[in-house]
This record gives sequence, C-alpha cells and structure tokens, in this order.
Amino acid sequence: MKFKLGKLIQALSPAQLIALYYFLAVTVAVILLSLPAAHKPGAEWTFIDALFTAVSSVSVTGLTVVDTADTFSTTGIFILAFVLQFGGIGIMTLGTFIWLIMGKRIGLKERKLIMVDQNQSQFSGIVNLMKQVLFLILWIEFFGGLILGTYFLTYFDSFQEAYLHGFFASISATTNGGFDITGRSMIPFRHDYFVQFITMLLIVFGAIGFPVLVEVKDFLFSKHRRYPFTLFTKITTITFGSLVLFGAIGIYALEANHAFAGKSWHDILFLSLFQSTATRSGGLATIDISQLSGPTIFFICALMFIGASPSSVGGGIRTTTFALNLLALFHFARGNKAVKVFKRELHPADLMKSLVVTMMAILLVFGATLILTITEKHSLTELLFEVCSAFGTTGLSLGITADLSNVGKCVIMIVMFIGRIGILTFLYLIGRKEIEANYHYPKERVIIG
Repeated sequence: MKFKLGKLIQALSPAQLIALYYFLAVTVAVILLSLPAAHKPGAEWTFIDALFTAVSSVSVTGLTVVDTADTFSTTGIFILAFVLQFGGIGIMTLGTFIWLIMGKRIGLKERKLIMVDQNQSQFSGIVNLMKQVLFLILWIEFFGGLILGTYFLTYFDSFQEAYLHGFFASISATTNGGFDITGRSMIPFRHDYFVQFITMLLIVFGAIGFPVLVEVKDFLFSKHRRYPFTLFTKITTITFGSLVLFGAIGIYALEANHAFAGKSWHDILFLSLFQSTATRSGGLATIDISQLSGPTIFFICALMFIGASPSSVGGGIRTTTFALNLLALFHFARGNKAVKVFKRELHPADLMKSLVVTMMAILLVFGATLILTITEKHSLTELLFEVCSAFGTTGLSLGITADLSNVGKCVIMIVMFIGRIGILTFLYLIGRKEIEANYHYPKERVIIG
C-alpha cells in the first residue's frame, strides 16, 4: 500500500502536487480550527463553518461565515494567525525552510515545486530567493506587530491585549489575509491615520511580490549607484503603484457626492487610498462597503479581479498579466508585431499566458456568478462582488457571505482555492505536461474582429 501510494505521488505533476499540499493544508486547518480550545464558550461552529474558514485562511482571503472576534478564543486567534502565515508565505517557502533545517538536499523535483508555487520561470537562485522571502516577511511582520502593538497601548487596557491585536493585525495585513479581531475590520481606526498608514504599508509589502522585496533590499544595501532592476520588478512596481493611485482617484470621483459627501479632505484622502490599497488583496476596510454606490462597487470588482502581483500573497489575474494585456493592446493598435518595454522585447509565450489567464479568469468569475444567481436570492451586484473578492483572495464583502447556501459556500471556496494557487497552476493541474511538437500543419489565416 505504501509502495503504491509512493508511485502515485511520483506520477503527479508539480502542479498537482502543489494542489495536493494545499488541500492537505486545508484539512489540517479544519482540524486545528475545530479544536474546542479554539472557540469561546457557546460559540456556534459547524463543519461547513470550519471548512469555509480553513479555505479562506489558507487562501488568505478573509471571507468568513462567522464573526472572528465572537467565535475564536485567544488560542483560536493564534491558530488562525498560524494558518494565515502558512497560507500567505506559501507552502513551498516554509517547506524550503524546513528542508534546510533538516539538512535535506533540495533537488530538481523540489525546485520544480517551488517554481510552480511561486510562479517562477527558472531554477537559478530559487532556493536563496525562498530563504530571503521568509526572513523578509517575518521581519516585516515582527516590526509591524511591534509598532502597532506599542501604539495600541493607547487603545487597550492591558499590554497583552494591545500586542495581541498588534501582531494579529500585522500578520493579517502582511499576508493580505483580511481577517480581523476587532469585529468591525478597520472601521474603529477610520480616523487614526497612523494605524491606516502602517496597515497600508504592510498590505503593499505582502502584495507587491516577493522578488520585488528582495530586489529592493539588495538595492538598499548595494554599493553600486545603478542597480540593475529586472523587467519584472519595473513592470510590477509601476503597474501596482498606478493601480493604487488610479483606484484611489476612481473611488474618490465616484463617491465624492455620495458616501464621502461632507467629509474633510484628509478623511476622504485616507478613505480613498486605504480602500484602493485593500482591493489589491488586503480585504480590510475603513468604511462599510455596503454604503458605497453601485458604480463604486463595480469599480472595486474590477480592481479585485486584477488583484496582487505574481509570487505574492494575493490572487486575481495579477498585475503583470494586466500590464502585458495593456501593452499588447497598445502595440497592436500601433501596428507593432513585437511588444517592447524598457528596451526589452516581451516573450510571445508570456503574452500568450497573459491572454489565457485573463480569459480563463473571466470564464471562472462568470461561471461562478451564474451558478450563484441560480442558488442564491441575493442581487447580481452582491454575488459578483463576492465572487471577485474570492477570486482576488481579497475578503471584502457586502455582508452576504454568512447567508449563502451550502452550495453557494462551496462555489466560493472553489473560487478562493483557485485564486490562491493561481490560474496557471489550475490549468496545469487539469492539463498535461508541455509537449514540443515535432511536426507542424500548414498555417491558414482566420478572420478576426
């Protein structure tokens, strides 16, 4: 039996193994979160609640069918923080760390798994990248928790409670988990710009992409004046920053005469900026999302659909996919056959991947929303928002998550899971390995458009 199981595992592709590991992580999370010590006395807890919370925490989404503050004890909060950490950094990042501690040689198969989990395209330096990612994220979370915990001493009566809230908020923001233990997300701090600023920084650190963080770290400690940033970092940083800025301007413009009417300029600035940053994958909110107008809800859906950057804690089609689609559109409109940016020419395979990811994501969101319109009684806007939030592993909601039927919750769980492992991994999961064709048919043009 053991021999057959080993042969079965050996036969799995890296993408299938990654999906299996995340499935096992969800199973462990269900067991841990269902422990009696994890709940407050009298808290209601069913298997579907446990499964949904486990998938949401492993995928670092933040959608929840229970009130986190009212359901989990201090032990449960620590368990939830651990699962968020596990899901946010990634199974293979933590796996690499454990392998190194145990002195295990990281071979070709392990490196392939790391590549799939982190959406990397080459073996070179991948183990060193994982080590740097782990230590960078842990240091960011530690200092974020220390700063917020110390600051929260003005909010809470005891230092234990202050630092508990501080470190959980730091982990939740850095992993873009979207969970909170205040019971009202970030609304209690809607006028505290310092807490919002630190939280936004942590969300950006988690969502901008691990390779970007490593390159920025190397740049800061580099002795050379001109540090050679990769094309990935240049495209990711510009796209990420532009989306945050464009998102903030868009939210302000759409809500200036609605939810933001009568508010001070600095309040409007932080409300717009925080919500735009949170749509990358953060899932926290300083305002009741249901108070926003219809156009803003659809605008936020688009931002969540794009999501965070590749090789980060977030989901969605990812920022580079969006950027490559725009670049391809721009160059095609100008009659260029090749797509060039920053004195580099983009590989046709990457352009094809960006198109495939976008189309598959549209089909996934459309299909999931269609199913929910059949099984649920909520409006199309509410259901679309829920699906986009799940796909982008964002965690924002219009308050319908707990009211979904069991079928609806299963649909959202599937979308969250796919959003976490990524569209490409999902396609590789159901497909076969790449095969180089040894023959070609005659080419023929097809009428397009």
